[in-house]
Amino acid sequence: MRKVSAIFGAGPGLGAAMARRFAAEGFRVALVARRKDRLDALVDELTAAGIDAAGFTADLNSPEEAPIVVDAIRERFGRIDVIEYGPVPNGGFTPAAKLDPATLAVGIPLLMLTPLAVVQAVLPEWTERGDGAFLMTTGAGAVQPMPYASGVVPLMAGARNWLYSLNGELAASGIYAGTLSIAAFIDGSEAAQTITAAADPQAPVLPLVDPAELAEIYWDMYTKRDRVEEVHPDLPTS
Repeated sequence: MRKVSAIFGAGPGLGAAMARRFAAEGFRVALVARRKDRLDALVDELTAAGIDAAGFTADLNSPEEAPIVVDAIRERFGRIDVIEYGPVPNGGFTPAAKLDPATLAVGIPLLMLTPLAVVQAVLPEWTERGDGAFLMTTGAGAVQPMPYASGVVPLMAGARNWLYSLNGELAASGIYAGTLSIAAFIDGSEAAQTITAAADPQAPVLPLVDPAELAEIYWDMYTKRDRVEEVHPDLPTS
């Protein structure tokens, strides 16, 4: 049975690039997102390119929906082999001195609770098979904090900490966990325009990166499984 890649937070940037890259290796593709209209358009685009793709609507701000959508993907495809979790939170950069509890709390389900729920939903299958991969996308601030670029970034740092521990516990059983921390805006994504417009004027200026380049890095991480983390491009020096 052909393998399945599930992309949580699928959009026209990295999500679409991941779908194309893994499909090029024979994977079928499940796309998970909140807005059905945009999800359907992406599925149509991929299907027209000859990719076996299907969309599944879910609100990733609600961890309780994770097992439901995982079951729906299994019902459609029969299995899940790789998950890329990379939804973009609402809002832009916030200076740490202006960050209030309510702003941080809003991002907790999306960035910390739902990834845990997704892993718990697929772990029995992966443990039984002795194979599986969970790929988590974060921003550069998860690795190197930057003044005027806080917001929900501390939550990404916490999720990154969890993922390192997850890989350490599961690698011997054939299950890989890896994270790609992106020190850039993703070209073609709606989030790039939104976050750029909302950013504090003193926030660091980040470059644009080709999502196909990021998908290639993820494929290399998935196949080699020789590092837990990749940062791309290089972290800003100031």
